[in-house]
This record gives sequence, C-alpha cells and structure tokens, in this order.
Amino acid sequence: MSGHSKWHNIQARKGKSDAARGKIFTKIGREIAVCVKTGGPDPVSNPKLKDIIAKAKQNNMPNDTIERSIKKAAGEQGGVNYESCTYEGYGTGGAAVIVECLTDNKNRTAGDVRHSFDKFGGSLGSTGCVSYLFQRKGIVVVEKNDKLDSDELMLTALDFGAIDIIEYDDSFEIICPANEHSKLSDNLEKAGYTVLSAETTMVPDSYIDLDEEKLSKFTKMIEALEDLDDVQEVYHNVNIDDED
Repeated sequence: MSGHSKWHNIQARKGKSDAARGKIFTKIGREIAVCVKTGGPDPVSNPKLKDIIAKAKQNNMPNDTIERSIKKAAGEQGGVNYESCTYEGYGTGGAAVIVECLTDNKNRTAGDVRHSFDKFGGSLGSTGCVSYLFQRKGIVVVEKNDKLDSDELMLTALDFGAIDIIEYDDSFEIICPANEHSKLSDNLEKAGYTVLSAETTMVPDSYIDLDEEKLSKFTKMIEALEDLDDVQEVYHNVNIDDED
C-alpha cells in the first residue's frame, strides 16, 4: 500500500491469508478474461496478456490456474462481460484517491465504492477531480545484489528508454514512459538483470503526509476499497511506510 514502491505492495500481498490471496486471484482472473476477449489468448501477440501473466506469477498464482483462466476466457461464449470504470475521490486530510474497477454491474460497484469512501471519512468526487495530480508511467523493478553495479544499471536503463531510477534497500525501481515497461523489461533481462515486476501504473506528482489518526483511518479506507471484488487497483498520494 506504499505510495512509493509497487514491488513492496506486491510483496505485502504475498503475505496475506489464503482467503485474501484467493480474492487477488479472482481479480487477476477478471483481467485475464477482459484481455483475452480484446486481444486473444496468445501472450506473444497480446503483450498486455503477457504483463497480466507476469503479475499473476508475482502474486504466486499457480501456472495451472493461469492457464485455466486463459482457456476459459478464450472459450467463453456469451459469458460475463466486464466493463472498466474509474472513480476518483478524497480520503482524510484531502488525500487523492483513484480506484480502477472491472465490473458486470456499474450501479453495484459505484455504491460499494461510495460506501467505502463515506465509512472512513472520505468522499467520492467527480471524474477528473484528482487524476490531474497523477501521471501514468511504466515501472520496472530490478532485483539488487552484490554484483550489480548501480551506475552501470542506470546507464543501461537510460539507453533502453528509462527516464528515472529510484534505489531501495533490496531493489531498483526504474521509471519509463507509460506502456513501455514490457520493452524495457525484456531489454534489461537480455542484459542480464533480474526483473521482479513490470507494469504501467498511476504515479502521483507529489506525496502528502498524514498524522497518525488520519493515516489510520485512510489506511482502513484503502484496505476496504482493495477488498471489494470489483476493484482492481487503488492509487493514492499518501506516504505510507512499508512494514511488511
């Protein structure tokens, strides 16, 4: 849930209970269904599906479960049709929040999202009310090890189209233009680096800090939103330290 590192968010998810992990698998299954329907079941010709498969593996989704989801989506005739929808709003302290969903019932989803905002002191806003505070960017996370030369990685990544690099204790987060993460990831792997994750995400232009009481309430709101079946991703601009 950190405002900084998506990789740390993925790591935190791995430690959740079996029930929570099952919910994550359901969300990824929806993404696969929509992606296969629009781009086909072959990850070679459908790069977005390749990204979702990588995301599934990062969340410890078994290979046979991934394959079943793809086959089911490819073979569905008149199955459930999921639509994408995005909600924007505010948390405690004026925090900016973007919620991306896949749903077969927008009325249900809107009600559930609004309830989560209201319950924890937030408010659902109109389209565009906070999205201007974010930029869609690609993020590739590379594993850090004793043999890795950070300066060499930076030069290599820049040659491959990266625009920034952030160093963490256990990894490097490499920023690139939106939807360029797959190309950058492939090139870095060919250059011998270990890629932990690669995706396009919403990155806030700046982060805000909340006091302990507001942060606690805000964190509960984000958890409630992430727990909704129809919610795929939640983005925000609050500094939340990783404790996992």
